[in-house]
Amino acid sequence: MSGSLMDKILGLLGLARRAGAIVDGQDRILSAVTSGQAKLVVVTEDAGANGRKKLHDKANTYGVPVVTFANKVTLGRAVGRDTAAAVAIIDAGFAKKLLERFGELHGGGAIDKSSSV
Repeated sequence: MSGSLMDKILGLLGLARRAGAIVDGQDRILSAVTSGQAKLVVVTEDAGANGRKKLHDKANTYGVPVVTFANKVTLGRAVGRDTAAAVAIIDAGFAKKLLERFGELHGGGAIDKSSSV
């Protein structure tokens, strides 16, 4: 994994948090997905299996892209918490930019909206 690209993604996540464009906590994320607010869901590699499945299933049902990225500590630090297993991006601009960066991180291809990376 490219360190500088990883840093760019983490920086974007932090910027999105400061802009009020991130929702965290499983219930709030699920609510953002079902209400149409969520434009992207980021789930960590070490998130619990049940929570990860619930987020993936709900996001896929509503056509929200899901990306698996980093771990709870890394994601948490990026969004100003000790740990975070998942976040939803509710701003279309941040979501688009993050999807581009995740695509670069995984070989430069576009990310399929319905599957995790």
